[in-house]
Amino acid sequence: MKKTTSWMLTILRILVGWHFMYEGITKLINPSWTAKYYLMGSKWIFADLFHSMASSPGVMNIVDFMNVWGLILIGLSLIIGLYVRWSSIAGAILLFFYFVAYPPILGYTFGAITEGTYQWVDKNLIELVLLIVFASVPADMMFGGDRWLKNWKDEKPNAPIPSDKAGAGYSDKRREVLRDLISVPFLGAFAYVVYKKNKWDSFEKKYLTEKPDAVSSATLKSFQFTSLESLKGQVPKGKIGDMEISKMMMGGNLIGGWAHARDLIYVDKLVKMYHTDEKVFQTLMLAEKCGINSIISNPAQLRVIQKYKHETGGQIKFFSDCGAGKDFLEGIEISIKGGADVCYSHGGKTDIAIFNKQPGIFDELKRGLDLIRKYGRPAGIGAHRIESVMACIENGVIPDFWVKTLHTHDYWSRQVDIDNKDVPEQGFRDNNFCHKPQETIDFMSTLDQPWIAFKTLAAGALKPENGFKYAFDNGADFICVGMYDFQIVDDVNIALNVLANVNRTRPWRG
Repeated sequence: MKKTTSWMLTILRILVGWHFMYEGITKLINPSWTAKYYLMGSKWIFADLFHSMASSPGVMNIVDFMNVWGLILIGLSLIIGLYVRWSSIAGAILLFFYFVAYPPILGYTFGAITEGTYQWVDKNLIELVLLIVFASVPADMMFGGDRWLKNWKDEKPNAPIPSDKAGAGYSDKRREVLRDLISVPFLGAFAYVVYKKNKWDSFEKKYLTEKPDAVSSATLKSFQFTSLESLKGQVPKGKIGDMEISKMMMGGNLIGGWAHARDLIYVDKLVKMYHTDEKVFQTLMLAEKCGINSIISNPAQLRVIQKYKHETGGQIKFFSDCGAGKDFLEGIEISIKGGADVCYSHGGKTDIAIFNKQPGIFDELKRGLDLIRKYGRPAGIGAHRIESVMACIENGVIPDFWVKTLHTHDYWSRQVDIDNKDVPEQGFRDNNFCHKPQETIDFMSTLDQPWIAFKTLAAGALKPENGFKYAFDNGADFICVGMYDFQIVDDVNIALNVLANVNRTRPWRG
C-alpha cells in the first residue's frame, strides 16, 4: 500500500477525532449544556423515545454524561490512533442517533438549524460513513497507536539476529515510531486551542457579564437570556373563524426591518441585518415551542415564512396585511398566492383612504372581505385610527375580526405635530400609534367581532407587563407583539401572568 494513502487516511482520522473531541470538551466546560431540548425537538421515527428520555431527569443525567465523555474519548482515540476500530463503531452509533433525531429531510429539522439546506446528506451521515471505513481497514493502514502496538507484538516473537546492519534497522524502526506519533503535534495544538477558548470565555465572563469598574464613560449593560426551561406554560388559544389562534401573536415588523425606532435612523437596517433567514427560523421555532402559533406581517415576508414551513415543518399561521399591489384586492391575490392563512386590510392604507374620502373605498373593502372569504380565509379590517373603524361600521363593512392599535400614552416620547394633527400620514410622528386610546376602548367594547390589538407596547416604548395588561384589561381578545428571540420566553411568561389576573368588562370574543 502506498505511504501517501496511509498518510491521507491518518490525517482524515485525526480531523474527525478533533471534531469529536472539541464537541465534547465544549459541552464539558459549559455547565448549562444539556441534550434535553435537542431531544424534545425531534420529530422523526424515534421521536417518542427521545421525548420520553427528555422528560426524565435521571435519564438525562446519563444521556448528558454519555454524550460528553463519549465524544471526548472517541475523539481522543481517533486522534492518537489507539483502539480505532472500537471507537469508530461507538462513534458511528452515536452519529446514527444524531442523524435519526434530526434527519436532513424537509419537514423533520424542526428545533435544529443546520449549516445548509441539505437533503438526506449532512455532516453526521458523512462522518458516520467515514467511521465505518476506519473500523473496516486493518490497523497497519493508518499511522497511530494501533499500528505501533501491532508492530511491537509482531516483533516480540520474531526478534532479529544481531548483525552489522543493525544500525540501519534501528533507523527504520525509529522512523516508523515517529510516523505512529503523528498525533502528538495535533494533541498539542488541540490543547492550545482549548486553552485560548477557555481564556476568552473567562474574559467574556469577567468583562461582559459583570459590572465594569468604569465610573465616567458609558458602561456595558448585562441581561439574562431566559431559556425554555423558565417557561411557565404555553399561550392559551382563542378562535378567529374556525381557526385556533394564540392569544399572543408574533409581530412581523422586526423580521421585515420596520422597527419604528423614532429618530434612530440606523435601527431598521440593524434589525434587518440581525434577522437572517436562519435567525428568523430560530425565532419562529422558539415562538411555536411557547405556544405562539401565528404571526402578523406584510406579504413581503411570505417568502421566509414559507421557506420556514417547508424546511422545518413549522405550522405557524401567517396573517397578511395585504399591503402589496395597487389596492386591497390585488394585495389579497398576492397574499393568497404566497400562502397566507388569514388576510385583512392594511391599517395605514385603510386610514388614509377613509380619511381622504377615497371614492368607492367602502365598496372596495366589502369586495375585499368577500374575496377573502371566497378563498376560505377569515377576513379582517386593520386600522390605527378609531375613526376608520367607526366609518366601516357606519357603511356596513363588517369583518370577521379587527386589527386595531391600542396602547397608553404613558411614555415620554409621545409627541403630536399640532399643526397637522388631523392628517394621519403627517400629524403623528413615528412614536404614537393609537391616537385616541380611550375612544378606542369605548367603541371596540360595542363590537361583537374578535379584536387583535397591535402596537400594544408603542413600538418598544412601554414595558410588556404594563402594555399587555392595558390591552387585555381594556377589551383586546388577542395581542400582536414584535419580539426578538431573546424576549419571547419572558413575554410569554408575562402574558400568562396577565391573563391569569385579567380584569375586563368586554366579553371575550373568539
